[in-house]
Amino acid sequence: MRILLWLLGLFALAAAVTVAARYNDAYALFVWHPWRIQISMNLLALLAVLAFFVLYRLTRIAVRAVELPREVAAWRARRRVEQAQSRFMDAQRFYREGRYGQAFRGATEAYAGLPRPGLAALLAARAAHAMRDTERRDTWLGHAAAHDREIRIARLMAEAEMAVTDRRFGDAAIAIEALKASGHRHLAVNRLAMQVEQGRGRWQEVARLARTLRKHSALSAEQAAPLLNRALLEQLRDAEGDLDALTRVWNDIPEAERHDVGFLIRAVPYFINAGDRKLALAALQTALDADWEPELASLYGRCQGADMREQLAVAENWLKTHPDDASLLLTLGRLCLRAQLWGKAQSYFEASLSQQVSRTAHLELARLAEQLGRKAEAETHYRLAATLGA
Repeated sequence: MRILLWLLGLFALAAAVTVAARYNDAYALFVWHPWRIQISMNLLALLAVLAFFVLYRLTRIAVRAVELPREVAAWRARRRVEQAQSRFMDAQRFYREGRYGQAFRGATEAYAGLPRPGLAALLAARAAHAMRDTERRDTWLGHAAAHDREIRIARLMAEAEMAVTDRRFGDAAIAIEALKASGHRHLAVNRLAMQVEQGRGRWQEVARLARTLRKHSALSAEQAAPLLNRALLEQLRDAEGDLDALTRVWNDIPEAERHDVGFLIRAVPYFINAGDRKLALAALQTALDADWEPELASLYGRCQGADMREQLAVAENWLKTHPDDASLLLTLGRLCLRAQLWGKAQSYFEASLSQQVSRTAHLELARLAEQLGRKAEAETHYRLAATLGA
């Protein structure tokens, strides 16, 4: 429809021009001594139009001739950028594929041609680090630092990651602190910070970061649990033998984390060895009431509460629901031994042996026999314990 309207308009214009030219009797006279030229006004109009178009085309050709060198230079610059971008994309692919030498070459070649070359410098540094070439890595990190307006955060993250890989935890901590000072405390930074604090042995901070990552679903409960257990146990190990310090660590542990069986099995001995008469006992009672675990029952026998009779009564109450548990029977024997209930202690130790033959039960019976002056019986149990090994 549009083309048809244009055609109709052109035909109408041609008809109008033809009619106007037929009734136009005017003429133009040009005098250039000694010549005189007389032409019709129609021809003059036609010549003027032709002259305009010729002059316009000549002007356009001249302008294009002047602009051509600049356009060629711009085209070459665009071509260099496109080639650099292509090399940079290939370098990224090579790095992901583990071809670090090709990645390094591609990134260094792309660096000169990119309008924003900071990421290329950073990729070259990562590739050099992967090849264990520290000299070139540091050189290209320096080049990357020159473009900090674009990539400062990415550079600091890369430096921290590479420092953690090399176990240079002090350098990694400096980069992490710089990130945090800039207000960047996102999950990736916290995850990296947790690795740094593990390497530096700052276990209280490791526990805090693990809880933060778990809270924001950056770590699942299953992933966070072993990290938290290790962090808490390392804090207890640092406070080993100091009951006040152990108590402070324990009080800082959230209630939900105190009842983990694996943690309790390894944590309670620190309190027992430090002479605790309250915390370990209460923790074991709570855990065993909630979920029975033979190893915890065995540890309960090593605890020494303020009221031995009450502790023994609690353990005997558990025996009603777990009559065949060898660990509980062994624990009852130890408690009776401390309460100087020799007969009951021997009965419980023997009952434990009847459920499960163990070196520990034989040793306890041997010590009891020695205490009662039955040397032959003690030697028998020592001999049986030795045959069972550690």
